Amino acid sequence: MHRPRPHTRPGVAVVLGLALVLTPLTAATARADDEPTAQPTPSAPVKVDADDADLQLPEGATLAPPKVLDIVSVTDASSSENASADDGEERHEESNSSVTYALQSDVLFGKDSAKLNAAATARLKAIAADIDAKGVTQPIRVFGFTDDLGSYEHGKVLSKKRADAVYKILAEELGSLGSSGHSFQVRGYSEDYPIADNSTEAGRKQNRRVEITFRPSS
Repeated sequence: MHRPRPHTRPGVAVVLGLALVLTPLTAATARADDEPTAQPTPSAPVKVDADDADLQLPEGATLAPPKVLDIVSVTDASSSENASADDGEERHEESNSSVTYALQSDVLFGKDSAKLNAAATARLKAIAADIDAKGVTQPIRVFGFTDDLGSYEHGKVLSKKRADAVYKILAEELGSLGSSGHSFQVRGYSEDYPIADNSTEAGRKQNRRVEITFRPSS
């Protein structure tokens, strides 16, 4: 029997005309976060008059505190209605405050393995170049995830080993680019935080992933 896990998936919400909700990534320096989500906390750029008649609020209604989020762009073939298990090999989410690459583990590693293949290494080098070009100074998150097949503890170990393997390539490549001062947060989450339905192979394939998240220099 599989225990239910929290389901976290990035999306977009509009708040007073401005928007973003982004989820859903240890070193050079390595450490781990308790949760794989990072919620932005900007303040509203424009003050709203709650008594403005144009708002047409019902009698007795009040405005909630303003909350402004970033606008996020998502590129993901697996979101198509006609997507198959071979789609969504990489999901790329980018906003004005955060960038996430979600790479399918099946593309990076062999079955039940944490050894990166040659093609995966080349892709990670390209991501390292993007990190370097964007002048990233804050910690880079590298989080591993599995599907819900097998034991939770096995998934925990495997997802962490895979995140470690990805982190090592990124750190080495950034060092070769002359950018060795980065810190990392690396963690394995097993089957927690799925982004697709684990009852189908197409969904499980999307859930077996490693996410790399970083904040470009402002």
